[in-house]
Amino acid sequence: MSKKSPIPLMRWSARHQWELRFDTILIISLTMIFIGIAEGLLILANLGATPWTVLSQGLALQLGISIGTSIALISFVVLLLWIPFKLRFGLGTLLNIALIALFTDLTVRFLEQPETLFHRVSYMLVAILIYGIGTAVYLSCRLGAGPRDGLMVGICLRYGWKISIVRTLIEVSACAVGILLGGTFGISTILFAISIGWLIQITFSFLVRYFQAV
Repeated sequence: MSKKSPIPLMRWSARHQWELRFDTILIISLTMIFIGIAEGLLILANLGATPWTVLSQGLALQLGISIGTSIALISFVVLLLWIPFKLRFGLGTLLNIALIALFTDLTVRFLEQPETLFHRVSYMLVAILIYGIGTAVYLSCRLGAGPRDGLMVGICLRYGWKISIVRTLIEVSACAVGILLGGTFGISTILFAISIGWLIQITFSFLVRYFQAV
């Protein structure tokens, strides 16, 4: 990994956050699409929302606003937390906002909701796996991060902590606050919170071993 960044430098990594390089754009776009599908699968599984959705639900209940407004408000606050870490927007930030939301909606609209517990659990496990791998791959493009991923990277840069630890702390904290505010949670919420950081870290290790730039 790069000495300064927790994100490894790959063969497809951009030189700057607005570089219009075909292979980089293709990889980040595909991974965003898969992350959106994963979000949709978690919703369809109906075994608990992601920690940040739980937080959004709780805040919406307390403030009497819609969950969409709550999500936007939380994203704005998280972006403000980028300031002390001197993080910058990039093309990946915009793609994160646009593509994930679009393909989450499309997945929920066109894929049938599973009826059996086995299929619901399968949706959940596949979704979390895709989400973790996809997050690592899109970050490795170095075109900028989404609000939450950017916060994770900023903390890692500042304190030198491992991504697995930082992401777990962030997700568990969001989950805990969301529950205290009245958000609903389930097994998906807990499993996502404790595993997503480790999936990102493991995927980075795999990418470094086989695809690192020379």
